[in-house]
Amino acid sequence: MQQQEIEINLLRSLREIDASDWDACACPEARGGARPNDPFTTHRFLSALEESGSVGRGTGWQPQYLTAYAQGHLIGVAPMYVKSHSQGEYIFDHNWAHAYERAGGRYYPKLQIAVPHTPATGRRLLVRPGFEDTGTAALVQGGVQLAANNQLSSLHLTFCTEEEALRGEDLGLMVRKTQQFHWHNHGYRDFDAFLTSLSSRKRKNLRKERATAQSFGGSIQTFTGSALEPEHWEAFWQFYQDTGARKWGTPYLTRQFFDIAHDSLRDDIALVLAERNGRWIAGALNFIGAQTLYGRYWGCSEHHPCLHFELCYYQAIDIAIAHGLARVEAGAQGEHKLARGYLPTPTWSLHWVNDPGFANAIGEYLKAERDAIDEEIEVLTEYGPFKRATIEEQE
Repeated sequence: MQQQEIEINLLRSLREIDASDWDACACPEARGGARPNDPFTTHRFLSALEESGSVGRGTGWQPQYLTAYAQGHLIGVAPMYVKSHSQGEYIFDHNWAHAYERAGGRYYPKLQIAVPHTPATGRRLLVRPGFEDTGTAALVQGGVQLAANNQLSSLHLTFCTEEEALRGEDLGLMVRKTQQFHWHNHGYRDFDAFLTSLSSRKRKNLRKERATAQSFGGSIQTFTGSALEPEHWEAFWQFYQDTGARKWGTPYLTRQFFDIAHDSLRDDIALVLAERNGRWIAGALNFIGAQTLYGRYWGCSEHHPCLHFELCYYQAIDIAIAHGLARVEAGAQGEHKLARGYLPTPTWSLHWVNDPGFANAIGEYLKAERDAIDEEIEVLTEYGPFKRATIEEQE
């Protein structure tokens, strides 16, 4: 069988590639105006990060987008970045970095194929339909070769799909299994129908919690598309700044990102805001995919009991049911989500490490970690709020 020659190129900016060409690889299902499966790998979202200065010089996320061509035709792309730290990734390798440097190595810079600041599962090796094997292999080999040629410590693909994890493992990368809490829609007609799947005690707890949250003395509204106004973003920016400063020291996204989002991402967004006494006091930002609602950021200027749970988790369930979405991904971490109907769900990443000895050590660690994650998912699922018969049906 004749081997096909693939050309790998690097782009330092998405301005170097037409949006239609990138999206033909990233979201071919969105041709004709349909909603993309993953809003975060679209040209418009990644460009918003770049144009707003949320990635680029001074951020530790320097774009080096991979492109793969076969006979002059673009067959695959990947959002790749040179990283000078491990912030904004949510697949934590800080211990790897410390161990690598204690052993005399230099862990940073490294290469990262990811959506910056976004712990949401989706394709990372964005290959045109029909080129899955060829394009995936080319992008992986291209990334590894770039890391090796430049004597970089490692290459990481974070929050990839399980299918990509299996393909990557066949190509010699190491698989890491972690977990998040996701809500799954089993054809519920409304929130009360979802509640009937819970045990009696948990059902009462959620009803009480929603009632407590909604008694804060104001109203809750959801805005998307043309209903979003600049005043909504100004309010949410204040909330986001407060949360970002407390969580990460400084917010990852710039104020300009939200201005660009207003212009080019409004149809991908559902912004839930709480109003009290004529003021916006809290908000939760969600992105909408073809099958998934992605909870991303939350913040507030007033603290009210259970309002965080209402805006981030229960309103998200309402939106998903209303739009017939299959699931809600509520972001990284947070075992408190379990009691609210969000079950532990595996997430995946792929890793290549330049040093063979260190790679062997990490490989052994990842095997043990996968076993621990499997056990944790099993135990947490048992402690979930669902009736036993419902859990067995879902499994």
